[in-house]
Amino acid sequence: MPRSRPQRGRPRQDAITEGQSRALDELSAAIDRHGIAPTMTELGEKLGITAASAHQLILQLERKGYVSRQPRKARSLRVLRRPSQTIESLVPVRLVGVVKAGPAMLAEENCLGEVMVASSLAGRGPCFALQISGDSMKDADMRDGDVVIVRRQLIAENGEIVVAMIDDEATVKRLEVEDGAIRLLPENRKYKPIVVQPDSDFRVLGKVIGVSHKSKSK
Repeated sequence: MPRSRPQRGRPRQDAITEGQSRALDELSAAIDRHGIAPTMTELGEKLGITAASAHQLILQLERKGYVSRQPRKARSLRVLRRPSQTIESLVPVRLVGVVKAGPAMLAEENCLGEVMVASSLAGRGPCFALQISGDSMKDADMRDGDVVIVRRQLIAENGEIVVAMIDDEATVKRLEVEDGAIRLLPENRKYKPIVVQPDSDFRVLGKVIGVSHKSKSK
């Protein structure tokens, strides 16, 4: 009986190339810095390739289950996992209240329960969770009913999405600091920026580092 030849090992279907890995790293870093995915032009510039080539890399990562996005919605890319993350452990984070993503309102300080978050995300520092109420951050893919994961910190960089307190009222907005003036920018054209007055009691409570989307009812 003739011997069967040993089969060569096939590459795993979810293995990624060096180019795909770089694209995934840049995408993850951009979302972490700005709270929203880059455009294909921006991603291509970071990688030194064309926007079309960047788009192809993202399509390949999407097929392999590393990223997802909402159809026909710009800048909606989300990183689902990294190559080393097959099944990631989850840890509980306290859901401390509800915060407006619209006109600012007082966040409830009582604990409303817990949400389960990837340990790699929660391990970046002390975290808490807040449920979004309103639609002023919808273009940053933060919608009514979603839960944002917030890393506690008193200082944030220009352009980051933060939870801020203004005269005992909490809100989720993008921080803009220019020439000493502070504005909190919505991600919805229906809303106007909040201008922080010099005599107001303003402080940053934390930086938004993740979003847990509300499950859609069938």
